[in-house]
Amino acid sequence: MSNFVFVLDTNKQPLELVAAAQARRLLKLAQAAVYLRYPFTIILKYAVSHPKKQPTQLKIDPGSKTTGLAINRGDQVIWGAELTHRGQQIKNDLESRRALRRNRRNRKTRYRKARFLNRTRAPGWLPPSLESRVKNIVTWVNRIRRYVPITGISQELVKFDLLAMQNPEISGKEYQQGELAGYEVREYLLQKWGRKCAYCGIENVPFEVEHIQPKSKGGSDRVSNLTLACRGCNLAKGNQDIRDFLSKKPDIRSH
Repeated sequence: MSNFVFVLDTNKQPLELVAAAQARRLLKLAQAAVYLRYPFTIILKYAVSHPKKQPTQLKIDPGSKTTGLAINRGDQVIWGAELTHRGQQIKNDLESRRALRRNRRNRKTRYRKARFLNRTRAPGWLPPSLESRVKNIVTWVNRIRRYVPITGISQELVKFDLLAMQNPEISGKEYQQGELAGYEVREYLLQKWGRKCAYCGIENVPFEVEHIQPKSKGGSDRVSNLTLACRGCNLAKGNQDIRDFLSKKPDIRSH
């Protein structure tokens, strides 16, 4: 995919996107000037009375950390971008502010009357990190609409039921209980792995909680990624990928 260039006429009316080579030629011939650096937009030095307008779709693929934007003309993607959201930064800033205020209350400072009764939320309230994400997308969609004659907008909406993916028969209160219902993590792992080392099968020795997929390689702390290993196997595995460590033990690896 090669990004096309946004074009405005002299009256700042959006026109069809043009290829980068054509934009360079217009700039070189002094028939256009740079209007914006990002998204790169040029403005013509003359008006276009009857501009051609082909069906152009703006497609949005939202995400928690990044959101993808793409402009399609037919089956061709002519422009694409990726928005990086500030959700985690906002969350960290709010937690820092809360800690500072909590610390201030514990110091011998000027007394300020409690203001707990004014903490009401307006209808449609969203957490600040989520609100920032929504407004960031809306801002860029409106910005693109000013420079491109968009005829339609579509957004991908996907929902994943992770528990149902692991257990298709799950229902009711099982969603709230999870795998650890009635267990501590270590007791659950002892029960699940038969009080044996998952790698060598040794019994009656001290066990250590082990990440099947190392955290340094994208593994999580979910109980499905935890197992029990003896001291020797844990040290021998280190941060190796489970497929490499058990390459000579396919039966254990599949288990």
